[in-house]
Amino acid sequence: MALHPVLKSVTERIISRSKPSRGAYLAHLDAARVKGVQRGTLACTNLAHGFAAFPANDKLALKELKKPSVAIVSAYNDMLSAHQPFEGFPALIKEAVREVGAVAQFAGGTPAMCDGVTQGQPGMELSLFSRDAIAMSTAIALSHNMFDAAVYLGVCDKIVPGLLIGALHFGHLPAVFVPAGPMTTGLSNSEKAKIRQLYAQGKVGRAELLEGESQSYHGAGTCTFYGTANSNQMLMEVMGLHLPGAAFITPNTPLRAELTKAAARRAAVITAQSDEYLPVGHVVDEKSIVNAIVALLTTGGSTNHTLHLVAIAKAAGIVIDWDDFDELSKVVPLLTRIYPNGNADVNHFHAAGGTGFVIRELLDGGLLHDDVTTILGKGLRAHCTEPFLGEGGQGVVWKAAPEQSGDEAVLRKITAPFSPDGGTVLVKGNLGRAVMKVSAVKPEHQTVEAPALVFNSQEDFMEAYKAGQLDRDFVAVLRFQGPRANGMPELHALTPALANLQDAGRHVALVTDGRMSGASGKVPAAIHVSPEILAGGPLGRVRDGDIIRVCARTGTLEAKVEASTWNAREQATADLTPNGVGMGRELFAMFRHSVSEAETGATTFPLPSPIPTVVGLHDKEPVGNTVPGSDEDFSMKKEV
Repeated sequence: MALHPVLKSVTERIISRSKPSRGAYLAHLDAARVKGVQRGTLACTNLAHGFAAFPANDKLALKELKKPSVAIVSAYNDMLSAHQPFEGFPALIKEAVREVGAVAQFAGGTPAMCDGVTQGQPGMELSLFSRDAIAMSTAIALSHNMFDAAVYLGVCDKIVPGLLIGALHFGHLPAVFVPAGPMTTGLSNSEKAKIRQLYAQGKVGRAELLEGESQSYHGAGTCTFYGTANSNQMLMEVMGLHLPGAAFITPNTPLRAELTKAAARRAAVITAQSDEYLPVGHVVDEKSIVNAIVALLTTGGSTNHTLHLVAIAKAAGIVIDWDDFDELSKVVPLLTRIYPNGNADVNHFHAAGGTGFVIRELLDGGLLHDDVTTILGKGLRAHCTEPFLGEGGQGVVWKAAPEQSGDEAVLRKITAPFSPDGGTVLVKGNLGRAVMKVSAVKPEHQTVEAPALVFNSQEDFMEAYKAGQLDRDFVAVLRFQGPRANGMPELHALTPALANLQDAGRHVALVTDGRMSGASGKVPAAIHVSPEILAGGPLGRVRDGDIIRVCARTGTLEAKVEASTWNAREQATADLTPNGVGMGRELFAMFRHSVSEAETGATTFPLPSPIPTVVGLHDKEPVGNTVPGSDEDFSMKKEV
């Protein structure tokens, strides 16, 4: 199938726009490559420290400077249900890589915080910045230069983006991402949402709410709704950083264990010492980033990735913006209905056909690039499969994804989509630029024009709601929620209240420089308003009573205020001192002071810049491309 012209034009624009920074990135990647094993650059004292505690056989393999060494970088902790299964993965990985003549070491752990625990709490103001902290922690783990490849254990919101950003800063190393899988299905998502709305109305108490939440989040594994964590997993699949179909196999099952071992073996055989060298800096390129955007749109994935994908791309020297998302969204059809964009959970989606089905449909429709590199080699078509246990319950075999959906209420073919577009919209005007996700918003609610009610915190909003002051048409303008102001926390506490008002017949919308993720659901929300007030953004000029127009159909985000009045207004101010102290927030002041605006990824890391001369580490001869800084035929660098 020929590529869709919009996919082609957006990709070409990104390649052109990114040429200087991508060239600089690839030059850095070339400079980090050395002949032989990476640890060959270490002095004897360094190396002795690196394997001092190893078993004798593994120590011998590392001494000989011949065997590949695989780093394990894990975001394990047992408070995150999604990450608790990772506890036993390192032993499986070490055993598996020995089978192919390699060695694995646990290189380092990274932080992993649960947004479900910190929602509405001060700790949530560390959440976005934890992504950059995870990237730095990954760099620390890999800085010992003992390793020829790495496996990354992570699932949830900021964690996978942080791990991938860190991995891309070691782009000369192959990278395989290993998921833990979703928990089994508990209380239905529709029933969970109903209980939350009843609690917001005061019709059920805390005991009933806690019981409902406990029935929903009930065991090991990822939360089963399609939020940022499960969007991460979809994107890792379509970017070719997982083994095919690995994302949504539940934890503590034989297939999950076999997939983990297969991923470890794959990492060990794609190092520079083999003839299948697949460095992550070349796997992640402009086409794979475009593929990730398409996969996000077609599945109605988390709006957090309008930040995270930008930051990931930036780490690889690739420049994308919200115009790219918006333009692709207009031509990428919606192929799934997964909560909050439907009633099904990710287990239901997987059973209906899953990731392999989606990838095949998009490839057949000309809406994905097949000519990309994955951890399996050249071509995305190999990922149109699903995994099964091998004979006798040992190993993994892959079979073609089903031709027909198992449930057309959840997953559809590209010829009969739920919607002709992806439902993620760029809105802009005199209030700045923002993202709206409307895949779950009914057409009659996609345009709201109403007076502004201005709030400086979600607590202020909820007080007004509980006092009965919001029973009217309005646009809630929630400001000082951007990354510079307070770290850009998610604002999920607003969702039940706004949904109740909308259900009661009120025309309501939200405009904020904060985040809502996929939990915005059926209420129109213009989020991530950029630039934020502390970066000079115009949201600070809005006053109570201003008529605000939010329209997903026309892409409008506008305060209908006379220009002379608007231009004469001073920016609003707020005392943000309390947001900078307590729950460790004071330690993150450097992030708030140096973070970029939302549309450039809300990150503290710059684009790669050129280096004067490509020189190998420790004066050892690098193995460079014939054309330095080129993405073409990096296989020419494969020297043992």
